[in-house]
Amino acid sequence: MKPNPQIPDTMLAVTAPNPGGPEALQIAQRPTPRPGTGEVLIKVVSAGLNGADISQRKGRYLAMPGLTDVLGLEVSGTVAAIGGGEINWSVGDEVCALLIGGGYAEYCVVPAVQCLPVPRGVDLLQAAALPEVAITVWSNVFEIGRLSAGETILLHGGTSGIGTFAIQLAKSLGSRVIVTAGSDKKCVRCLDLGADHAINYRTEDFGEAARRMTGDKGVDVILDIVGGDYIQRGLETLAPGGRLVSLGFKQATKVEVDCALIQTKNLQLTGSRLRPRPVAEKGRLVAEVRKNVWPLVESGAIKPVVDSVYALKDVQDAHRRMESSEHVGKILLEL
Repeated sequence: MKPNPQIPDTMLAVTAPNPGGPEALQIAQRPTPRPGTGEVLIKVVSAGLNGADISQRKGRYLAMPGLTDVLGLEVSGTVAAIGGGEINWSVGDEVCALLIGGGYAEYCVVPAVQCLPVPRGVDLLQAAALPEVAITVWSNVFEIGRLSAGETILLHGGTSGIGTFAIQLAKSLGSRVIVTAGSDKKCVRCLDLGADHAINYRTEDFGEAARRMTGDKGVDVILDIVGGDYIQRGLETLAPGGRLVSLGFKQATKVEVDCALIQTKNLQLTGSRLRPRPVAEKGRLVAEVRKNVWPLVESGAIKPVVDSVYALKDVQDAHRRMESSEHVGKILLEL
């Protein structure tokens, strides 16, 4: 990297040196990272919060090679410096990016292939709400889950960052969308985003409701972030040939599953994680999202849904907001 006198030697960054609640988050001075071959340095404008940040703060996320102790899996900002190798970005470019960590900071380093241009019509701050959800939804719903036009998907957590994005993308690509949410008010928000049906899981059994809404056929794809008995209940809700993709375990990681049901209905039960995937695979996904999803964002068919924006000094409050489950869409930190 060529020396740049405008880049400071140190920066502010958020870590959780001791696992715990939001109070475990600390803001500290850290050396400003320097990009290596194939990497860029981003001057961060905004960082998005994700469930994995909560897990890391609580000490529940297994360490990975190259994983920084600075939290944060997605950012938006400007390219401040470029490392060696062939890189298709220039200093000053406005980008948003998928990270392995390090986003809750004034600067972060990321492989250049994991950067996306800020979509036309989206401001730089709000662009941080896009990378993680766009890549997660594209990978799990459309590649692994193979959702196609005319099929029906059931999304749990319809007002989460993933849920609000998945509703819009699935509808834009011609699918029918059923969601679950924890209140009537949240159900209305999901319908406003384009969902065909919304089920308040606190007052209605989602399986019975979804089967009724599909004329007892069942749904073709389920994106599950709950785990526990939602897995078996989801399998019962799938149509023949249906696919259940597991993304999270808010309820439990272990559950009894009726394998005869999987065999009889020709079902698929699978799951994935994005963070541990190789850089080359993430680069491929970024390219697919840029090709297939970014035009829909730029057309206005998909909009980033931002619940709230917090200053870096209020990061503890931002985590409390996320854990309250009262938010709709993404929570951002403004650097």
